[in-house]
Amino acid sequence: MKTELLLLGATLLCAAAKPLSKAAQRNKLLLVSFDGFRWDYDQDVDTPHLDQLLQDGVKAKYLTPPMLTMTSPSHFTTITGRWVEDHEVVHNMMFNAQTNQKVPHKQTLTRSEWWDNGVQPLWITAQNQGLKTASFYFPGGGANYSGQVVNRVVLEESGYPDDNETEWQQNIDQVMSWFSDEDFHLVTLYYGEPDNVGHAKGPDHPDRKKIIRQIDRTIGYLREAILRHGLGDSLNVIITSDHGMTTVKKRPQVDEIVLNKYLNLIKLASFEILDYGGFGILTPRPGREQEVFNALSNAPNLTVYKKHELPESFHLAKSRRLPPIVVVGDLGFNLNSRFIVYVNKGDHGYHSGEMDMKTIFRAFGPDFRRNFLSEPFDSVHIYPLMCRVLQIQPAPHNGSLTVTEGMLLHSGGSQRSRLSVALLLSTLLFMFTEL
Repeated sequence: MKTELLLLGATLLCAAAKPLSKAAQRNKLLLVSFDGFRWDYDQDVDTPHLDQLLQDGVKAKYLTPPMLTMTSPSHFTTITGRWVEDHEVVHNMMFNAQTNQKVPHKQTLTRSEWWDNGVQPLWITAQNQGLKTASFYFPGGGANYSGQVVNRVVLEESGYPDDNETEWQQNIDQVMSWFSDEDFHLVTLYYGEPDNVGHAKGPDHPDRKKIIRQIDRTIGYLREAILRHGLGDSLNVIITSDHGMTTVKKRPQVDEIVLNKYLNLIKLASFEILDYGGFGILTPRPGREQEVFNALSNAPNLTVYKKHELPESFHLAKSRRLPPIVVVGDLGFNLNSRFIVYVNKGDHGYHSGEMDMKTIFRAFGPDFRRNFLSEPFDSVHIYPLMCRVLQIQPAPHNGSLTVTEGMLLHSGGSQRSRLSVALLLSTLLFMFTEL
């Protein structure tokens, strides 16, 4: 009888182990970001390839970016799974409030001292566990992290046009060859549109619809390239963005918020960035913080915060780098410190709770379910999902896999298999003790 039970147990254990071998198959991951792709940009444009992704994969109703709704802070939250107050990339511009240094956005992308604050991005975590990773234009990819760099990096040249469709396709071909010919496991790919068009023309302009059609064709090209390179059974793709876009309110309908009208910035402030969309920061001169706060509280169409009193939901108050005063404009109202000529017709940087700041999430590939519509979630939760897909141990993060695990075909598969094995072993042990 015991021999028969041993044979039965061995058979059941082998059967239970099969899902483990399935789960152990390590697939690859491509993360694609289209800067400034608002959550509803595909709803007034014919986008057959984006529409097909819902049938062939996962779509979230929308994604909530972190505060701040800016390119660098949001992208770094995605690739680290940390809130902005933890990873400390608190602005698109590198700055130093003590020296008044301000480094333009494109130059900031290669300044490691801005990015390397003790938080480990996914590229480095994956490399430390034996995977090969690459960054193609992705914010943060060009930095050095405690002496470690991403295996392969392509940096975007300053002033280079972002909307060349032929180059978009060439970039995809390059990335596909990294996966198929050089066995890369993780690649992050960034496109600067539709953000540029949204700023220059506004989210309601026909040119915004034109660039969305171009993005849709690019997604179609990506799917064809995946098959052409034989990656259909091994490559997962996540498509997302960093923030949305809203129409900037202009004269004569509204007045621009010129903050120097409400306080003397030269006398009361030692540092400020108050002309960058809907978000501003300011360091008062010693002993003048309350005076600055009171003066800005009188300005219309904005909310002023002392840093330590920021709402907990912002996940900004613990930042050491952020200056003491934070200003957030009402949706569509742009901030101006003194005399900056502001030409944008669309902008971001506003409260992440505003629907115009929400963005997109799509995913498809061998590990994702098909025809699955997800409820909205915060972008900080993408990180643990990527770690699960890559089957690596995540670094400390603020996300939760429980938010996104239902998107996966084998969500919790290995855990369920281990539980099944444990249950079988305990059952067999019980049966042996009864004999």
